[in-house]
Amino acid sequence: MPEEKETPEPEAAPSPAEGKKPERKKKEEKEEEPKAPKAPKKLEGVKEDFRYIVRMANTDLDGTRSVAYALTSIGGVGIRVSEAVADLAGVSRVERLGNLSEEQTDKIEGLLGTLGESFPHWMVNRPKDWETGLDMHVFGSDVDIRVRDDINRMKMIRSYKGVRHETGQKVRGQRTRSNGRTGLTVGVTKKAALAAQAAKKAEEGGAKEAKKEEKKPAAAVPEKKE
Repeated sequence: MPEEKETPEPEAAPSPAEGKKPERKKKEEKEEEPKAPKAPKKLEGVKEDFRYIVRMANTDLDGTRSVAYALTSIGGVGIRVSEAVADLAGVSRVERLGNLSEEQTDKIEGLLGTLGESFPHWMVNRPKDWETGLDMHVFGSDVDIRVRDDINRMKMIRSYKGVRHETGQKVRGQRTRSNGRTGLTVGVTKKAALAAQAAKKAEEGGAKEAKKEEKKPAAAVPEKKE
C-alpha cells in the first residue's frame, strides 16, 4: 500500500506584536555645508589686462559686453548713438569693452562730449538749446538736470505745460476722463445716482418756495368809508 504522507500542521497566526514591522531608524540629517562660490567662466578672446568694469561718464560699464551694447548703459546713449561713436573712435562695435586700452576709452568719452558737432541736428537729443542756440547731445546725469531745469522754467513763466506740471495733470493733451483722474470725485456716476440727486434738489427747491410763501405778510384790506 502506498505510504500516507504526513499532512503538515497549519502554522499558527503571528501575534499582533510579531506582525509589526521593525521601526526604521531615522537617518541622521547631515548639515549642509555652504557651497563654495563658483569661479567665473573664462571668457574667450580676453587680453591679460582685461578690465571687467570700465568707468566712463560717471557710470560703471560692464567690460564683458560689446562696445555697442556696453555704452547704452550711459543715460542719453542708445544703440544707434553708441554704434556711431564706436565708428568715429575707430573701434570695432563687437569688441569687448574691457579689451580696449585706456587711450581708446578716453577717446570715446571725449567724443561723447562733442556729439553736437559730429552728429546732424536730427540725431541729437537737444537741438537748438534755448540758452546757447546750439545743437547739443546731453548724456549721463546731465539729462535729468536739463529736464528738471526745463520744467522749472515752464512753471516760472506760467506756460500751459508748466501749469499742468504744477497741478500734476497730464501735459501732452491726453484725455483725463478715464485715466489720470485726480480730485475728490473719482469714479463713474451711475444714472440712478444722478436721478436721486435730481430728485433731492427738486424736493429742496419745493421746500424753499413753501417757506417763502409763509414769510410773505398778508395784504391789508382797505376799509370802506361810509
